[in-house]
Amino acid sequence: MEQYRTRSPQYGPRQSGPRQGGPRRDRPGPPPRQPVPSQAGRGAGGEPVRAARPPGPRRRPAPARRPAPAPAPTAGRLPNPRLTGLGSGLFCAVVMFLLGALCSALFGASLTAYGVLFLPVCALTALWVRRGDLMTAPIVVPIAFAVGLVPVADGEDGSGATLMGLVTALATQAGWLYGGTLIAGLIVIVRRIRLVHRRRAAGARPPV
Repeated sequence: MEQYRTRSPQYGPRQSGPRQGGPRRDRPGPPPRQPVPSQAGRGAGGEPVRAARPPGPRRRPAPARRPAPAPAPTAGRLPNPRLTGLGSGLFCAVVMFLLGALCSALFGASLTAYGVLFLPVCALTALWVRRGDLMTAPIVVPIAFAVGLVPVADGEDGSGATLMGLVTALATQAGWLYGGTLIAGLIVIVRRIRLVHRRRAAGARPPV
């Protein structure tokens, strides 16, 4: 018995015409050429040549910024204000006047207690003055000492007695005056030296 084989079409329907004698119509044609821009030239092989860019300064990449360090926690820290030259003078004078009035009311115008309280006020004034006005601290401290002596050396016979009491207190309590001025001067010198060292260290660092 004869067996008929059935073949499934693999390449689509066959053409009815003869295969030989002509080009195949199912082949894709050549790809279309892309339009050449008007500004582009052509090379030796007929291919389009792109116009070269004019030389110019290249942009440098921006330096990477380092993140700023996180601020340290301020809990439990002592106050550290920054006073100007005038502000430090007003601070020292007002505080010494209040301390002089306090000594006159509590200790019977004790000049020794007033002199002891004068020393920490001088230290605070020299510590809290800003860097640009460091040299004003040793100048305003003696003025504040004289201002604070007004309520302590208050006389009962008028302004003449008050002035004489003020001069006498300045003469007898000169040790406290010199001691407070010396403390303020030493603190200012130390702060100035540290400031100069920081500036030199910052200038010696290589650029990033």
